[in-house]
Amino acid sequence: MATILVLQHSKVGAGRLGATLRDHAFTLDIRKVAIPVEQGGDPMPDSLDGYQGVLLLGGPAYPDQNDDWILKELDLIKEAHAKELPLIGICLGHQLIARALGGEVAKMDKPEWGFETVELTVPGQIDSSLGGIPWSCPQFQSHTYEVTTPPPGAVVLAKNDNCGVQIFRAGQRTFGFQFHFEADGTMLEFFEKTDADLMAEAGITSSHFRAQTIEHYDMFARVADRLCVNLVTYAFPFSSLTHA
Repeated sequence: MATILVLQHSKVGAGRLGATLRDHAFTLDIRKVAIPVEQGGDPMPDSLDGYQGVLLLGGPAYPDQNDDWILKELDLIKEAHAKELPLIGICLGHQLIARALGGEVAKMDKPEWGFETVELTVPGQIDSSLGGIPWSCPQFQSHTYEVTTPPPGAVVLAKNDNCGVQIFRAGQRTFGFQFHFEADGTMLEFFEKTDADLMAEAGITSSHFRAQTIEHYDMFARVADRLCVNLVTYAFPFSSLTHA
């Protein structure tokens, strides 16, 4: 059985990316690692033996914190990358990958929240993992930190005016995504309900966000679904896809 380790840092799950992985016969081992075990959280694995890939989700923690679970997660990131396992980070996960592999993260002057245009760089325009992705498209954002310097040797595949590293690839199978392409409609509603302070700081009202959603969601969903299929197809070993 092909198993993907999913490290969940909030109530937000793997969304459409998790569904795509399951559609391709992967099993997800979901660990809620930001919650202490005695409060219902899950233990961090001691190693990645037996896993065929790792998915790191977003969450409210700061990527420069030194909580025990963050330090353990940084070690697992280094292990996954060294073993050339598929490693995908979203939002906080993206930032933790950058930190673990020698990049730099920092708090933004102003949060990025809501649908914002993301543009592929020239390397991103020709990267197979982004095949069929428009060179400029709306993506959902919810973050106060950003990757200011990607890991040594990493390639920046997308950016925008607010954040210079929206996607990076380190090696062949390690990817960081600042935006929440995994989000479905229910997840977006959850973000709106729980991110009131962040929305206010970013200058976004609920009515503004709902107008954005009406304008952008259809395209966002098509692009996000394509990106999920691309990642499962190109980032994960084909041998794993044959396991039922």
